[in-house]
Amino acid sequence: MRVFQIEGDWGLGNLRLSQSSKPTPGPDEVLIRMKMAALNARDLIVPERGYGRATGELPLIPVSDGMGEVVEIGAGVDRVAVGERVCPTYFQNWIAGDPSPAAFASALGGPRDGVMADYVCLSQEGVVRVPAYLTDAEAATLPCAALTAWSAIVTHGQTRAGHRVLIQGTGGVALFALAFAKLHGAHVTVISSSDQKLERVRSMGADATINYATTPDWAKASREITEARGGYDLIVELGGAKTLPLSLRAVRPGGTLAMIGVLTGLDIAASLGPIVARQVRLQGVTVGHRDGFEAMLAAMAQHVIRPVIGATFAFEDLHAALHHQRDGGHFGKTVLRF
Repeated sequence: MRVFQIEGDWGLGNLRLSQSSKPTPGPDEVLIRMKMAALNARDLIVPERGYGRATGELPLIPVSDGMGEVVEIGAGVDRVAVGERVCPTYFQNWIAGDPSPAAFASALGGPRDGVMADYVCLSQEGVVRVPAYLTDAEAATLPCAALTAWSAIVTHGQTRAGHRVLIQGTGGVALFALAFAKLHGAHVTVISSSDQKLERVRSMGADATINYATTPDWAKASREITEARGGYDLIVELGGAKTLPLSLRAVRPGGTLAMIGVLTGLDIAASLGPIVARQVRLQGVTVGHRDGFEAMLAAMAQHVIRPVIGATFAFEDLHAALHHQRDGGHFGKTVLRF
């Protein structure tokens, strides 16, 4: 079978297409013939060993997100059947409840082998069935970006009708967050540096938009949007170092910052005073558990929510897909067809 692996040393230049033997499922395992994969920001970080020791060991098969068809099952498998479409879970060992070190160590695409192989063998506990209405490409986008957004908006954000939510950017997590926030009746503001992308999110239901390139102090501008509430109930914080100080000014007293991304840097300088005095909650969000994934899928199916697909590449064009992802001009998820 075909397989992409980071071999020899770290770096995108060492991500190579090679051949390997098709795995055989053992007890409680399923063999999946992969059909589609989808890229996330982390898929550019992993090849550079950007997570340190937590990245895993070489050789490593990259990419966490995908979908495929169960083609063989081992003894004792009863969660899924041959012929069913499934997505692997991002964290193979996080079924429900609070995370653990073992759960975090079970992430696909680093430290565990990911989905960029024709066949993937996983525990039956680490897969979920795909709703019939979703295309293969749409389903492939869900394990990381969609569940991260669901965890931020629903699990941690507890978003309700009338809440004010601000979402940073128009990437994969941001677009899912917009869909889930609107599903729960929230008033949503999206910020971006692209008027074209802001126009697209308005067509998807965004109630207000701010171009942070022309309005750098978007925290001040947001006060006019939130009016007497004194800020946003929830901010989906995807920027990191440069955006956090502004987010702290834009969130309401008692509000929540869902800390997801570090796109502008890891080293954050922010005053603790406003956090304490205004009782702001900083909630780290790292994807989510299987129970949350299945709850999200049920809600999506009930309301026929469709992911936004951007560019589609062939399996063997993984390098081109990663370069496209890195350029940052895309709108919607980048997917690969096997």
